[in-house]
Amino acid sequence: MKVTGSEALIKSLLEEGVDTIFGYPGGAIMPIYDALYSYMDKVNHILTRHEQGAIHAAQGFSRVSGKVGVCFATSGPGATNLITGIADAQIDSTPLVCITGQVPSHLLGTDAFQESDVIGISMPVTKWNYQITSSQEIPEIISKAFYIAKSGRPGPVLIDITKDAQFSDLNFKYKRCEKIRSYHPYPILDENKVSDAAELIDKSKRPMILVGQGVLLSNAEKELIEFSEKSGIPMASTLLGLSAVSCNHKNYVGYLGMHGNYGPNVKTNECDLIIAIGMRFDDRVTGDTSKYAINAKVIHIEIDPSEIDKIIKTEVAINADAKEALINLIPKIKKRSHEGWINEFKECDKLEYDKIIDKEINNKEDKILMAEVVNKISNLTKGNAIVVTDVGQHQMVTSRYYKFNKPNSNITSGGLGTMGFALPAALGSKIGKKSREVIAIIGDGGIQMTIQELATISQYKIGVKILILNNNFLGMVRQWQELFFDNRYSFTEMENPDFNVISDGYRIKNNIVERKKDLDDAIEEFINFKGPYLLNVIVEKEENVFPMVPSGESVSNIRLE
Repeated sequence: MKVTGSEALIKSLLEEGVDTIFGYPGGAIMPIYDALYSYMDKVNHILTRHEQGAIHAAQGFSRVSGKVGVCFATSGPGATNLITGIADAQIDSTPLVCITGQVPSHLLGTDAFQESDVIGISMPVTKWNYQITSSQEIPEIISKAFYIAKSGRPGPVLIDITKDAQFSDLNFKYKRCEKIRSYHPYPILDENKVSDAAELIDKSKRPMILVGQGVLLSNAEKELIEFSEKSGIPMASTLLGLSAVSCNHKNYVGYLGMHGNYGPNVKTNECDLIIAIGMRFDDRVTGDTSKYAINAKVIHIEIDPSEIDKIIKTEVAINADAKEALINLIPKIKKRSHEGWINEFKECDKLEYDKIIDKEINNKEDKILMAEVVNKISNLTKGNAIVVTDVGQHQMVTSRYYKFNKPNSNITSGGLGTMGFALPAALGSKIGKKSREVIAIIGDGGIQMTIQELATISQYKIGVKILILNNNFLGMVRQWQELFFDNRYSFTEMENPDFNVISDGYRIKNNIVERKKDLDDAIEEFINFKGPYLLNVIVEKEENVFPMVPSGESVSNIRLE
């Protein structure tokens, strides 16, 4: 079948099962958009209002659907506007295929209009990238792109296609890629290492499981619960591991990290064994690594060999997919109970509740606190919504107070910490899981970075619920300035626009809550409304998020106030 390179691209995407694309057209990718016009009955294209919006939407779509997210952008500024999202996807292991247009091949390197070296720019933040200069390459390269993006530890791939390659003809034939020479994404499980791990687990007295996003990426939620229930070992979650296990599970002891729960943080240095599954010992989890897990041996189950022994030295390293490792580990361990050890976490929970949680969710003052808002939403949705957060205080509060009950329900920017992530990621999440309630919880700073995506939500009538926790500050930075920089609030106070008037302009239903007595009714309307809705809640201006492990300190030094 003789087709143009542009049509070959669309046909290749269809062969990979792509049904949704996020993008923004421009001169260098116009032939691809022209080809797409003939396939609008087979592919749903979402026109975002910025290329950063397109790639964050593709991330949200991928994270909830388990599919490879796809986005289009033109050359030059279109391509460079994708870079933040690509870097975000790389560090958070999100499979994406990004297609960018490029100037004709004879103009490469001439500083032609809207030319940029997107291959050079994106190389440090992609799993793989490639520039196509001949239409003949398109089917094979697209097939490789999808295989690389979704195999092993997932990640983003960028394919740059010159304009002449989009126009020229080829005989189209597609074959899905199943292997690439010298690329081995799935390590061979070492049974001896599994046996060594089982021996350590059976001998341990105070073990703890650290649940990372790798559990979700490998669909190992069922195996994780079986492993914990058989071994009796408590489970704590990283930020990106949240929702891998229900917060209501009897062995779940909370959220790790700088603003995580008191128990799992402080007990890290009282463990005699840590079983880390699909996590990379990020500095927000470890604090001072020289004072981390000082009494514990470490078992690390991780598919990416570069993450093993990179930060925390292991006693047993199992380089494998989390699901495969757990399936093989479960039969080798003894049935045990660690009820006394788990009760120690419950004592920590009581201390944290008395010192912090009770005062926040049962706030008796007139001011509205972030925690009580999130807690009310969690209760009303029974923990079953997909919650998409931006970056800042609201992100940490949501991670603490939303009681996730279903897998792949916590969508956030973890490693890169990208402000502006939530609004486009939420619309992508809703398209990826139309049957689920999707709630974006965003700070007043973050929403202004990608606020134009309200237009996308309005145009396509995407039923996302948008909650702004509005304190007229860059709250997390302000908290650090208060605690560590003598209250010197250097350029963190914000004079915000009227978000409700803006929402009116985009024809999105909205409400504002300034008085505590109006909060319950407003949240109920917000949740029950059919369609997109923006709720602007004016919260306490100088609220701090505790517990907190000060940056660079030991997790044992976690502060409750």
